[in-house]
Amino acid sequence: MNLESIPKFTGRAAKLWAKVPAHAKKLLLSNVWCVQCRHEVTITDFAGTVVGGDLLLVGLCSECRGDVARVTEMGDGAM
Repeated sequence: MNLESIPKFTGRAAKLWAKVPAHAKKLLLSNVWCVQCRHEVTITDFAGTVVGGDLLLVGLCSECRGDVARVTEMGDGAM
């Protein structure tokens, strides 16, 4: 997947995601906890939204295809 592409993001989430450097995007996407696999996995087929000022990525586990999510704290003034 091209990390620069923005799949299914809300407008506000797309703006926040665009501010994240490419190397950080790779780390964020490959460090997601899966409760079914019980270890860190890569999130796939993800969408993004903003909740409480933080970026929420929701998608599928790359191994078991179960639901996973990643919250990325964007801090004050991120927008």
